[in-house]
Amino acid sequence: MNDTPDAPPDITLKAINWNFYYGSNHALHDITMDIPRRQVTAFIGPSGCGKSTFLRCINRMNDLIDGVRAEGSLLLEDQELNSNDVDVIALRRRVGMVFQKSNPFPKSIYENVIYGLRIAGVNNKSVLDDTVERCLRKAALWDEVKDRLNHSALQLSGGQMQRLCIARCIAVNPDVILMDEPCSALDPLATSRVEDLIAELKQDFTIIIVTHNMQQAGRVSDLTAFFYMGKLIEMDKTQKLFTNPGKKQTEDYITGRFG
Repeated sequence: MNDTPDAPPDITLKAINWNFYYGSNHALHDITMDIPRRQVTAFIGPSGCGKSTFLRCINRMNDLIDGVRAEGSLLLEDQELNSNDVDVIALRRRVGMVFQKSNPFPKSIYENVIYGLRIAGVNNKSVLDDTVERCLRKAALWDEVKDRLNHSALQLSGGQMQRLCIARCIAVNPDVILMDEPCSALDPLATSRVEDLIAELKQDFTIIIVTHNMQQAGRVSDLTAFFYMGKLIEMDKTQKLFTNPGKKQTEDYITGRFG
């Protein structure tokens, strides 16, 4: 664990004057924030405000787009994420991601969970079996699928698929879990189960969630960051930001005056 001023033990991620460009489009402007360890931080704001762009900076998903560039500092503990020396594959093991649309592989439930371990060369059946049960239990899915682990993951319901993707994400024991609108395609019951799961997972993982649903942000997050037009307008404890925001733009968005 690093104890330098740049990365104290209670901070997982630190952004300092972070700017991001899609070609000539300046998408993120001077983002500075600290993401605390083992808490849930929600990013809110209208569509196109930069919240998903910033989320994808954290695991370098934006690298897949031609013509992007970044300025400033983005630190995961003591590692500068924008460095050319970063092993992006290793980074994505440290920073897992759950997408808006569940994306199980066309494999069995069992093989979906251990996919990352297989890629890393783990073949010990006892280790793999233990990982599958542990992660499916953590994802609140074990009791529903324990008798059909060899069935195709594509036979699961939408909510089950999303929880399976969470199990697959945590199987490689990441430091951070990124969630980009993880409940937007789910019904209210499945959404509630995923939200309960987020509350449990934060005991072991730092979680960052992008959501358009402010009620959801209020339910699941400890901290909330409000983005607007590529800028971080305000970030505070969720209860304070929703009940007593410090900026008029934040208040206007939360009360529905725009967005």
